[in-house]
Amino acid sequence: MAQEYSFDIVSQVDLQEVDNAVNQALKEIATRYDFKGSQSKIEFDRANKKITLLADDDMKLRALKEILSMRCAKRNISVKSLKFGTEEKALGGAIRQEIEVIQGIPSDKAKEIVRIVKDTKLKVQAAIQNEQIRVSGKNKDDLQAVIHALKESKPDIALQFVNFR
Repeated sequence: MAQEYSFDIVSQVDLQEVDNAVNQALKEIATRYDFKGSQSKIEFDRANKKITLLADDDMKLRALKEILSMRCAKRNISVKSLKFGTEEKALGGAIRQEIEVIQGIPSDKAKEIVRIVKDTKLKVQAAIQNEQIRVSGKNKDDLQAVIHALKESKPDIALQFVNFR
């Protein structure tokens, strides 16, 4: 009987790393000259997986987003796993923006990934399992080719390939 190989495609973010990135960003904001006397802040709600940015004006909000993105990138958190919400007015003329930390693969993106796998015309099967996708086949090289094809397609969510067996 032939051996069946498989791996899982997931989109996971380590929330402790997000927390560390937010804390590093807060330390940088505290030391930057352009934020002196500012009410700008970043808050991370771990339970709801949301980051809230609050800035005095549009320029400071852009700077906050840039600082947070840099800190996330340094901690190996893909910026694709952060979904930026709309900017809204807050109390006292400030601007607030919520950022959602995306965990798992949404069903529409999962269908798109399965379509990409099927378009490779390799002898593999892709099955959606909750918020992850299991790809299985008889040839390890085919599975490696699927991983390569997915990386080349550059999906707009962060993907990790785990449980390769």
